Amino acid sequence: MSETPRKLLVDGRELALDEAGYLRDREQWNEAVATALAAADGFALGDAHWELIGFLRAHYARYQHLPTVALLARAAARELGPEKGDITYFYELFPRGPGRQLFRYAGLPKPSGCR
Repeated sequence: MSETPRKLLVDGRELALDEAGYLRDREQWNEAVATALAAADGFALGDAHWELIGFLRAHYARYQHLPTVALLARAAARELGPEKGDITYFYELFPRGPGRQLFRYAGLPKPSGCR
């Protein structure tokens, strides 16, 4: 028996999510989608969250592959400053795990190694 696809309603559009809650169609992502994904988790996004979401999306667009959280942190340290490239900072902003929250809210696929 197959699982019923998960859905998210955003601005009157019904978006399909995979079994882990990531967007099935990354082209449907926008800030309202990120906000709705976070709200569904009982989470609110602030400026610091948006900075990392934007950084991750730009990194993905540039390199066309998902970085590990450790590699993303090193890149953030180089471009955003050492205090923002610390894994601890990532977990302070995304306490359920950057792979679970940051990548989902950025509209990107689930990173390998993320449970």
